[in-house]
Amino acid sequence: MPTLDDQHDDIDLSKAQTEAEWLARLDELGEEVGDFIPLGTRHAAFGLHGSEAVLLVSFENAATIRAAGGRQRPMGYEIAVAQGWSALVFVARGDTWFRDAAVWDHMDRLIDDGFFDGFDRVVFFGAGACGYAAAAYSVAAPGCTVLTVAPRATLDTARADWDTRFPQARRLDFTTRFGYAPQMCEAADKVFLIHDPARRLDSMHASLFAGGNVTRLRTRWLGPDTARELTSMGVLVPAIEMAGSATLDRRSFFRLFRQRHSFATYLTRLALRTEALQRPRLTAIAARAALTLVRSERLSEILARAEAALEARAETV
Repeated sequence: MPTLDDQHDDIDLSKAQTEAEWLARLDELGEEVGDFIPLGTRHAAFGLHGSEAVLLVSFENAATIRAAGGRQRPMGYEIAVAQGWSALVFVARGDTWFRDAAVWDHMDRLIDDGFFDGFDRVVFFGAGACGYAAAAYSVAAPGCTVLTVAPRATLDTARADWDTRFPQARRLDFTTRFGYAPQMCEAADKVFLIHDPARRLDSMHASLFAGGNVTRLRTRWLGPDTARELTSMGVLVPAIEMAGSATLDRRSFFRLFRQRHSFATYLTRLALRTEALQRPRLTAIAARAALTLVRSERLSEILARAEAALEARAETV
Protein backbone atom coordinates (compact mmCIF):
# COMPACT_ATOMS: atom_id res chain seq x y z
CA MET A 1 0.00 0.00 0.00
CA PRO A 2 1.50 3.41 -0.94
CA THR A 3 2.30 5.74 1.93
CA LEU A 4 1.36 9.39 2.18
CA ASP A 5 4.96 10.22 1.34
CA ASP A 6 4.86 8.09 -1.82
CA GLN A 7 1.81 10.00 -3.01
CA HIS A 8 3.70 13.30 -2.96
CA ASP A 9 7.14 12.28 -4.20
CA ASP A 10 6.55 14.49 -7.24
CA ILE A 11 7.12 17.52 -5.00
CA ASP A 12 10.90 17.41 -5.00
CA LEU A 13 12.38 19.96 -2.59
CA SER A 14 15.94 18.95 -3.49
CA LYS A 15 15.60 20.57 -6.93
CA ALA A 16 15.24 24.03 -5.41
CA GLN A 17 18.13 26.33 -6.32
CA THR A 18 17.55 28.94 -3.62
CA GLU A 19 16.14 28.98 -0.11
CA ALA A 20 13.17 31.01 -1.33
CA GLU A 21 12.42 28.39 -3.99
CA TRP A 22 12.81 25.63 -1.40
CA LEU A 23 10.27 27.34 0.85
CA ALA A 24 7.89 27.69 -2.09
CA ARG A 25 8.12 23.94 -2.70
CA LEU A 26 7.60 23.28 1.01
CA ASP A 27 4.51 25.48 0.79
CA GLU A 28 3.29 23.35 -2.13
CA LEU A 29 3.87 20.17 -0.11
CA GLY A 30 2.05 21.72 2.84
CA GLU A 31 -1.01 22.40 0.70
CA GLU A 32 -1.06 18.71 -0.26
CA VAL A 33 -0.51 17.11 3.17
CA GLY A 34 -1.64 19.72 5.69
CA ASP A 35 -0.83 23.39 5.65
CA PHE A 36 1.94 25.96 5.36
CA ILE A 37 1.65 29.28 7.17
CA PRO A 38 4.25 32.04 6.77
CA LEU A 39 5.04 33.68 10.11
CA GLY A 40 6.53 37.03 9.26
CA THR A 41 9.55 37.04 6.95
CA ARG A 42 11.84 34.62 8.78
CA HIS A 43 9.61 31.79 9.96
CA ALA A 44 6.93 29.42 8.76
CA ALA A 45 4.77 26.67 10.24
CA PHE A 46 4.48 23.53 8.13
CA GLY A 47 1.80 21.01 9.12
CA LEU A 48 1.14 17.37 8.30
CA HIS A 49 -2.35 16.13 9.09
CA GLY A 50 -1.93 12.51 10.16
CA SER A 51 -2.93 10.50 13.19
CA GLU A 52 -4.59 12.17 16.16
CA ALA A 53 -2.66 9.88 18.49
CA VAL A 54 0.75 11.56 18.25
CA LEU A 55 1.84 15.04 17.22
CA LEU A 56 5.54 15.70 16.63
CA VAL A 57 6.40 19.39 16.98
CA SER A 58 9.88 20.10 15.64
CA PHE A 59 11.92 23.29 15.35
CA GLU A 60 14.28 23.27 12.40
CA ASN A 61 16.50 25.58 10.39
CA ALA A 62 16.00 25.84 6.63
CA ALA A 63 19.74 25.91 5.88
CA THR A 64 20.35 22.82 8.02
CA ILE A 65 17.56 20.89 6.31
CA ARG A 66 18.90 21.77 2.86
CA ALA A 67 22.51 20.97 3.84
CA ALA A 68 21.50 17.47 4.96
CA GLY A 69 20.96 16.48 1.33
CA GLY A 70 18.57 13.77 0.25
CA ARG A 71 15.04 14.98 -0.33
CA GLN A 72 15.64 18.05 1.85
CA ARG A 73 12.47 17.60 3.85
CA PRO A 74 12.19 18.53 7.53
CA MET A 75 13.17 15.74 9.91
CA GLY A 76 9.90 16.15 11.79
CA TYR A 77 7.93 15.56 8.61
CA GLU A 78 9.93 12.51 7.58
CA ILE A 79 9.58 10.85 10.98
CA ALA A 80 5.87 11.63 11.24
CA VAL A 81 5.15 10.22 7.77
CA ALA A 82 7.03 7.01 8.59
CA GLN A 83 5.15 6.58 11.88
CA GLY A 84 1.74 7.72 10.70
CA TRP A 85 1.80 10.70 13.09
CA SER A 86 0.83 14.32 12.65
CA ALA A 87 3.58 16.92 12.49
CA LEU A 88 3.98 20.61 13.11
CA VAL A 89 7.33 21.91 11.90
CA PHE A 90 8.48 25.43 12.72
CA VAL A 91 11.07 26.47 10.15
CA ALA A 92 13.48 29.37 10.65
CA ARG A 93 15.43 31.27 8.02
CA GLY A 94 18.74 32.05 9.66
CA ASP A 95 19.79 31.92 13.30
CA THR A 96 16.64 33.47 14.70
CA TRP A 97 16.30 31.27 17.79
CA PHE A 98 12.56 31.60 17.00
CA ARG A 99 12.50 34.84 18.99
CA ASP A 100 9.83 36.50 16.89
CA ALA A 101 6.43 37.94 17.81
CA ALA A 102 4.94 36.25 14.73
CA VAL A 103 5.88 32.86 16.19
CA TRP A 104 4.54 33.82 19.62
CA ASP A 105 1.24 34.94 18.09
CA HIS A 106 0.85 31.73 16.11
CA MET A 107 1.52 29.64 19.20
CA ASP A 108 -1.06 31.70 21.10
CA ARG A 109 -3.64 30.95 18.39
CA LEU A 110 -2.91 27.24 18.60
CA ILE A 111 -3.34 27.34 22.38
CA ASP A 112 -6.59 29.32 22.15
CA ASP A 113 -7.95 26.89 19.55
CA GLY A 114 -7.15 23.90 21.76
CA PHE A 115 -4.99 22.49 18.96
CA PHE A 116 -2.67 20.47 21.18
CA ASP A 117 -5.59 19.01 23.13
CA GLY A 118 -6.63 17.03 20.08
CA PHE A 119 -3.74 14.57 20.41
CA ASP A 120 -3.10 11.73 22.81
CA ARG A 121 0.62 12.52 22.96
CA VAL A 122 2.66 15.58 21.92
CA VAL A 123 6.44 15.53 21.47
CA PHE A 124 8.55 18.68 21.11
CA PHE A 125 11.95 18.22 19.46
CA GLY A 126 14.90 20.43 18.54
CA ALA A 127 18.69 20.64 18.66
CA GLY A 128 20.97 23.53 19.63
CA ALA A 129 19.16 26.83 19.12
CA CYS A 130 16.19 24.81 17.88
CA GLY A 131 16.44 22.76 21.07
CA TYR A 132 16.10 25.98 23.02
CA ALA A 133 12.91 26.71 21.08
CA ALA A 134 11.51 23.20 21.61
CA ALA A 135 11.91 23.55 25.37
CA ALA A 136 10.70 27.15 25.48
CA TYR A 137 7.55 26.62 23.42
CA SER A 138 6.66 23.31 25.07
CA VAL A 139 4.74 25.33 27.67
CA ALA A 140 2.01 25.52 25.03
CA ALA A 141 1.22 21.82 25.55
CA PRO A 142 1.30 20.89 29.25
CA GLY A 143 1.95 17.20 29.77
CA CYS A 144 3.97 16.88 26.58
CA THR A 145 7.32 15.13 26.14
CA VAL A 146 10.36 17.24 25.25
CA LEU A 147 13.44 15.78 23.55
CA THR A 148 16.26 18.25 23.08
CA VAL A 149 19.85 17.87 21.92
CA ALA A 150 22.46 20.30 23.29
CA PRO A 151 19.78 22.91 24.06
CA ARG A 152 20.59 26.39 25.25
CA ALA A 153 18.67 27.57 28.29
CA THR A 154 18.82 31.25 27.30
CA LEU A 155 21.20 33.86 25.93
CA ASP A 156 19.95 36.51 28.33
CA THR A 157 23.18 38.06 29.63
CA ALA A 158 21.70 38.30 33.12
CA ARG A 159 21.58 34.49 33.26
CA ALA A 160 24.16 33.29 30.73
CA ASP A 161 26.77 36.01 30.27
CA TRP A 162 29.39 33.22 30.14
CA ASP A 163 28.20 31.99 26.73
CA THR A 164 29.72 34.32 24.14
CA ARG A 165 29.53 31.93 21.17
CA PHE A 166 26.57 33.67 19.54
CA PRO A 167 27.24 37.45 19.57
CA GLN A 168 24.46 38.31 17.13
CA ALA A 169 21.85 36.20 18.91
CA ARG A 170 22.74 37.73 22.28
CA ARG A 171 21.05 40.90 21.01
CA LEU A 172 17.69 39.12 20.82
CA ASP A 173 15.08 39.42 23.54
CA PHE A 174 15.10 36.32 25.75
CA THR A 175 13.19 37.89 28.64
CA THR A 176 9.61 38.23 27.37
CA ARG A 177 7.24 35.65 25.83
CA PHE A 178 8.39 32.01 25.92
CA GLY A 179 11.74 33.25 27.16
CA TYR A 180 13.61 31.15 29.74
CA ALA A 181 13.56 27.56 28.46
CA PRO A 182 14.10 25.71 31.79
CA GLN A 183 11.09 27.48 33.28
CA MET A 184 8.94 27.02 30.17
CA CYS A 185 9.32 23.23 30.17
CA GLU A 186 8.34 22.79 33.82
CA ALA A 187 4.81 21.81 32.73
CA ALA A 188 6.08 19.01 30.48
CA ASP A 189 5.57 15.45 31.61
CA LYS A 190 9.12 14.43 30.66
CA VAL A 191 12.13 16.37 29.40
CA PHE A 192 14.96 14.36 27.85
CA LEU A 193 18.09 16.43 27.51
CA ILE A 194 20.91 14.94 25.42
CA HIS A 195 24.28 16.66 25.66
CA ASP A 196 28.00 16.04 25.52
CA PRO A 197 29.45 16.68 29.02
CA ALA A 198 32.85 17.24 27.43
CA ARG A 199 31.44 20.43 25.87
CA ARG A 200 31.75 22.78 28.84
CA LEU A 201 29.30 25.49 27.76
CA ASP A 202 26.71 22.94 26.66
CA SER A 203 26.98 21.33 30.09
CA MET A 204 26.50 24.68 31.79
CA HIS A 205 23.29 25.22 29.85
CA ALA A 206 22.18 21.68 30.69
CA SER A 207 22.72 22.32 34.40
CA LEU A 208 20.10 25.09 34.28
CA PHE A 209 17.41 22.52 33.43
CA ALA A 210 16.91 21.33 36.98
CA GLY A 211 13.28 20.23 37.19
CA GLY A 212 12.19 16.87 38.53
CA ASN A 213 10.87 15.97 35.07
CA VAL A 214 14.33 16.32 33.48
CA THR A 215 16.36 13.27 32.43
CA ARG A 216 19.89 14.13 31.33
CA LEU A 217 21.34 11.77 28.75
CA ARG A 218 25.09 12.37 28.62
CA THR A 219 26.77 11.43 25.33
CA ARG A 220 30.45 12.12 25.89
CA TRP A 221 32.89 12.96 23.11
CA LEU A 222 30.50 13.41 20.23
CA GLY A 223 32.04 16.71 19.20
CA PRO A 224 30.54 20.15 18.52
CA ASP A 225 27.50 18.92 16.57
CA THR A 226 25.96 16.32 18.85
CA ALA A 227 22.74 16.02 16.84
CA ARG A 228 24.55 15.37 13.57
CA GLU A 229 26.70 12.67 15.16
CA LEU A 230 23.68 10.97 16.71
CA THR A 231 21.89 11.10 13.36
CA SER A 232 24.89 9.57 11.57
CA MET A 233 25.00 6.77 14.15
CA GLY A 234 21.33 6.00 13.58
CA VAL A 235 20.47 6.96 17.15
CA LEU A 236 18.56 10.24 16.99
CA VAL A 237 15.59 9.26 14.80
CA PRO A 238 14.84 6.06 16.80
CA ALA A 239 15.09 8.11 20.01
CA ILE A 240 12.46 10.53 18.71
CA GLU A 241 10.30 7.59 17.67
CA MET A 242 10.60 6.12 21.18
CA ALA A 243 9.58 9.48 22.64
CA GLY A 244 6.46 9.38 20.47
CA SER A 245 5.61 5.84 21.59
CA ALA A 246 6.29 6.64 25.28
CA THR A 247 9.07 4.04 25.46
CA LEU A 248 12.02 6.42 25.80
CA ASP A 249 13.86 6.34 29.10
CA ARG A 250 17.46 6.28 30.26
CA ARG A 251 17.85 2.53 29.75
CA SER A 252 16.31 2.40 26.27
CA PHE A 253 18.35 5.39 25.12
CA PHE A 254 21.70 4.03 26.22
CA ARG A 255 20.85 0.64 24.76
CA LEU A 256 20.40 2.49 21.48
CA PHE A 257 23.54 4.56 22.05
CA ARG A 258 25.67 1.39 22.05
CA GLN A 259 25.73 1.82 18.29
CA ARG A 260 28.59 4.26 18.84
CA HIS A 261 30.86 1.24 19.30
CA SER A 262 30.55 0.52 15.57
CA PHE A 263 30.92 4.14 14.45
CA ALA A 264 34.44 4.88 13.18
CA THR A 265 34.33 8.65 13.70
CA TYR A 266 33.37 8.27 17.35
CA LEU A 267 35.99 5.58 18.00
CA THR A 268 38.68 7.71 16.36
CA ARG A 269 37.73 10.70 18.49
CA LEU A 270 37.75 8.47 21.57
CA ALA A 271 41.23 7.16 20.73
CA LEU A 272 42.56 10.69 20.31
CA ARG A 273 40.98 11.90 23.52
CA THR A 274 42.16 8.99 25.66
CA GLU A 275 45.65 9.30 24.22
CA ALA A 276 45.71 12.95 25.29
CA LEU A 277 44.61 11.81 28.77
CA GLN A 278 47.45 9.23 28.80
CA ARG A 279 45.15 6.23 29.16
CA PRO A 280 46.85 3.76 26.79
CA ARG A 281 44.64 0.75 27.58
CA LEU A 282 41.48 2.61 26.54
CA THR A 283 43.31 4.14 23.60
CA ALA A 284 44.33 0.71 22.35
CA ILE A 285 40.77 -0.64 22.70
CA ALA A 286 39.29 2.31 20.78
CA ALA A 287 41.96 2.29 18.08
CA ARG A 288 41.66 -1.47 17.48
CA ALA A 289 37.88 -1.20 17.21
CA ALA A 290 38.15 1.72 14.78
CA LEU A 291 40.67 -0.13 12.61
CA THR A 292 38.19 -2.95 12.11
CA LEU A 293 35.94 -0.40 10.42
CA VAL A 294 38.36 1.85 8.51
CA ARG A 295 41.94 1.78 7.24
CA SER A 296 43.88 4.64 8.76
CA GLU A 297 47.61 5.19 9.08
CA ARG A 298 46.93 7.72 11.82
CA LEU A 299 44.96 5.19 13.87
CA SER A 300 47.66 2.58 13.35
CA GLU A 301 50.22 5.01 14.72
CA ILE A 302 48.00 5.78 17.71
CA LEU A 303 47.60 2.06 18.39
CA ALA A 304 51.35 1.48 18.13
CA ARG A 305 52.05 4.24 20.65
CA ALA A 306 49.41 2.89 23.04
CA GLU A 307 50.80 -0.65 22.83
CA ALA A 308 54.32 0.65 23.40
CA ALA A 309 53.15 2.54 26.47
CA LEU A 310 51.44 -0.57 27.83
CA GLU A 311 54.58 -2.66 27.27
CA ALA A 312 56.69 -0.05 29.04
CA ARG A 313 54.36 -0.13 32.02
CA ALA A 314 54.45 -3.91 32.15
CA GLU A 315 58.24 -3.90 32.23
CA THR A 316 58.25 -1.62 35.28
CA VAL A 317 55.95 -3.89 37.28
